[in-house]
Amino acid sequence: MKITLKYFGVIAEIMGSEIEVLNIKSKSMTIMDLNELIVEKNNLLKDQHYKFAVNQTMIDENIALKENDEIALLPPFSGG
Repeated sequence: MKITLKYFGVIAEIMGSEIEVLNIKSKSMTIMDLNELIVEKNNLLKDQHYKFAVNQTMIDENIALKENDEIALLPPFSGG
C-alpha cells in the first residue's frame, strides 16, 4: 500500500522533510498503526503533539488507511 505523508511546522523540522511516500507491505493499517511506525522511525515525535488529516479532512478517530491516502501531521497552531 502506498501512502503520502505531509509534515508541517515543527514536525517537518523533526522529520527533516515536508513530504514522504511510504510503501507499506501490510494491506491493512490504521492511523494509530501508522503513528507507531512514524514514532519508531523518529523517536523525537513521541514528545510532540499533533493531529492527523486524511485526504485533507481532520480526523479524531482511528480509521483504516487506503491505497494512495494522503496523511498530514499537523502540529498545534493558532490564528490571529
